[in-house]
Amino acid sequence: MLSEQSAAVVRATLPAVGASLAEITERFYAGLFAARPELLRDLFNRGNQAAGTQRQALAGSIAAFATYLLDHPDERPDAMLGRIAHKHASLGVTAEQYALVHEHLFAAIADVLGEAVTAEVAAAWDEVYWLMANALVAIERRLYEERGGGGWQEWEVVARVEETADVATFRLRPADGRPAPDFRAGQYVSVQVELADGARQIRQYSLSAAPGSAVRQISVKRVRGGSAPDGEVSNHLHARVAAGDRLRLSAPYGDLVLGDLATDAPLLLASAGIGVTPIVAMLGQLADAGHQGPVVVVHGDRSPAEHALRADHEAYAEKLADASVHFWYETDAAEESHRTGLVDLAGIAVPPGTRAYLCGPLPFMRAVRAQLIGKGVAAADIHYEVFGPDLWLAQEG
Repeated sequence: MLSEQSAAVVRATLPAVGASLAEITERFYAGLFAARPELLRDLFNRGNQAAGTQRQALAGSIAAFATYLLDHPDERPDAMLGRIAHKHASLGVTAEQYALVHEHLFAAIADVLGEAVTAEVAAAWDEVYWLMANALVAIERRLYEERGGGGWQEWEVVARVEETADVATFRLRPADGRPAPDFRAGQYVSVQVELADGARQIRQYSLSAAPGSAVRQISVKRVRGGSAPDGEVSNHLHARVAAGDRLRLSAPYGDLVLGDLATDAPLLLASAGIGVTPIVAMLGQLADAGHQGPVVVVHGDRSPAEHALRADHEAYAEKLADASVHFWYETDAAEESHRTGLVDLAGIAVPPGTRAYLCGPLPFMRAVRAQLIGKGVAAADIHYEVFGPDLWLAQEG
């Protein structure tokens, strides 16, 4: 809870701070990486830094957290904090790094806002920062403890499958022969690779098969176009990793997971593009569990040929007792059951009490969410996963 004195100051200064957050976060990262260049080399995603998306996500999360504290003084935005904490834990972020972030973030605030940052203003925003940081540290500590301390593990690639021209599936097992850690369908792992320049870059990839097997799999889309370092890890995996090679993986993380399967509640699983990966794992889990409730399966893609894991997508749905499948393709939607164009739920029946799970590009998820709310689905029952920095909050502001 934010103190009354700090709440008054934050409320008065939020418009000015919010308007300057883009410049503040830009200066923050510049100062941080100048002091600690190894963080950009081995922890932060260089592609996101080059594109500016990580700065947008940081600015959005700060503004959203401060606004929530003002609007809900007796609550904490645990859903937002949990999503951030899972990403941090998958990267191996430590409690000590929050002090380093504080140092460079508040130096950037002072540089940008100058004399407007009085002692009172600095103290109020310091309170906001540590409320958020300490909450994240506590959640991340719990996540590490649940996974036996976290850490990186060597995995052997036992098979590689070319799903489409730009998507490859890597099937993996622990290189040391230990049992693979448990996970929940919808979760992801971080993959760390050493690139040609010596950088150890990290990316998150959803586990694209249901739990229950000793072998795990990730399905990686090659990012084409743009300027380096965009797609440098996906291109490395596609060009250099084959059966017999090893990869460094984190423990599984992520909060886009199915709720209580015993209820047989109606579900809607919507994906677009490579967002299909956690959704296929969820369908596999539902099929294995013998889920009896209605399941609406929705997917959008450029064409059937570019629909990764399409055979699994269809096969798992066919195993369910009450599933309806709806695929949209921008081109080549030749089969009668497929539709041409973008995903449109106008003609799709969505049962009352549906819980929805979304994964795909942000515009797709925002459009589907709006349509679901229009059909009476409660906002609290719509869950999503974003690959890369979470810009949903940044664009809410």
